[in-house]
Amino acid sequence: MFTIGDFARYGRVSARMLRHYDAIGLLHPDRTDPDTGYRFYGAAQLARLNRIIALKDLGFTLQQVRAVLDEQVGAEELHGMLRLRRAELEEAMAAAAARLTRGEARLRSIESEGHMPADEVAVKSIAAVRVAELTRTTAGFEPVHITPVIGPLYDRLFPLLGAAGVAPSGPGIACYEDAPEGGGAVVVHAGVTVSAPVGPLGDTGITVVELPPFEAATMVHRGSMDGVLPTAQTLARWIDANGYRSTGYAREVSLECPDDRDKWVTELQEPVTRA
Repeated sequence: MFTIGDFARYGRVSARMLRHYDAIGLLHPDRTDPDTGYRFYGAAQLARLNRIIALKDLGFTLQQVRAVLDEQVGAEELHGMLRLRRAELEEAMAAAAARLTRGEARLRSIESEGHMPADEVAVKSIAAVRVAELTRTTAGFEPVHITPVIGPLYDRLFPLLGAAGVAPSGPGIACYEDAPEGGGAVVVHAGVTVSAPVGPLGDTGITVVELPPFEAATMVHRGSMDGVLPTAQTLARWIDANGYRSTGYAREVSLECPDDRDKWVTELQEPVTRA
């Protein structure tokens, strides 16, 4: 038998927590001295304590923990619940990191207000290009909507092209357009330059399309596309200040795409006409 202090030490919890668990009926001591009120615990009770702490770390309330333990949850099921919780936490951490990146990008955009590097913007005639693409509609053009969609589209696109025996012949090109249903929805086109015939590419879900030529105001963005906002807004200010009008969403042409996203190089090609 262990005193409450020893049991707390072996369980890596506080004696105060053990007293609380006793009070709410979650983990009673194996024996309580009737004269002194001292609590004593058995080694076998460490198993229940471990389950309580594991379930708490999974986000369960103490009332829910008691309900789960009463159903005699086994170690394998607990392990599965822990794996699921880990995945949820990793997703939450990734979402928090993305929010931080977007916030930093917004701050950089604020800091760059009034500073328009005209020498970094060029107006070009963009030639027609043929791309193989996958598409998906998302709720809006905000990064929180675009980022979770465009990455998985490209993750699917390249293996499908390889399986179909089609090799890219140029850079990746992401395009956007307003969805027919309106309401701010946007159709995301994740494409890559190819020389294959126009039309559906077998049963892959990929379509090969010819993107038409257009006149564009262009600017190169360096770094992750999560931080593209300052570049996009600098380009917008230049367009407005130089007698042009935007006629659609900018294309994103991937010039360099190493594994380190912070080293990406992407050209924004925004279609324009004279205002």
